[in-house]
Amino acid sequence: MILKGTEDLRVIKTIEGIKAAFGELICKKDYEKITVKELCDIARINKKTFYHYYETLDDLLAEMQTELSSGYIDRIKNYSLPEELDKVNRAFFVYSSEQGPAYEKITCSGTYHSIRDKMVVEVNDAGWGKSKKYRALSDYEKNLLMEFINNAVLSAYRQWVEDGKRLPIEDVIEMTNRMVLGGVNGFLKNEKETDETRKSGACVF
Repeated sequence: MILKGTEDLRVIKTIEGIKAAFGELICKKDYEKITVKELCDIARINKKTFYHYYETLDDLLAEMQTELSSGYIDRIKNYSLPEELDKVNRAFFVYSSEQGPAYEKITCSGTYHSIRDKMVVEVNDAGWGKSKKYRALSDYEKNLLMEFINNAVLSAYRQWVEDGKRLPIEDVIEMTNRMVLGGVNGFLKNEKETDETRKSGACVF
């Protein structure tokens, strides 16, 4: 249940307690090993209360995914891609640094790849779906571009977390932007030149 702030105080406390307990369990173990019973024990509610708001743990996990994705999408909704990719990357690191340990586990752990993949797809669709340059690419080129960007940015974030965040976040953002922007700009520039060459009838080799 995504809270809107208009609910009864008891409902708000119950939902917040469920989500806090869920986040605690995510940090401790793989999702497949989490049970409703232990979640309820930590949240200090009975199973009937849990099932009043969620049919399954999958529903709770999906809601967490939606909340995390929506929060980041809202940060980047006014940016144009690829022109403001540096700002989008910055927003990712700043947003990620504001989240808790459960977010880090989801983003960095292989056991939570399914929810992370869904979040990535939602973010990519929201950000790049409006880009004319992106829409002009072939499906293969789109997939290749997204794979490069996602792997580069997520790898930089994971490494930063694994290193204990010792490096200032501004340094991490600057290095990641140099790497990602260089690759993306070079890729799109070559695609434009290749397209113009094709239109002129010249050989592309």
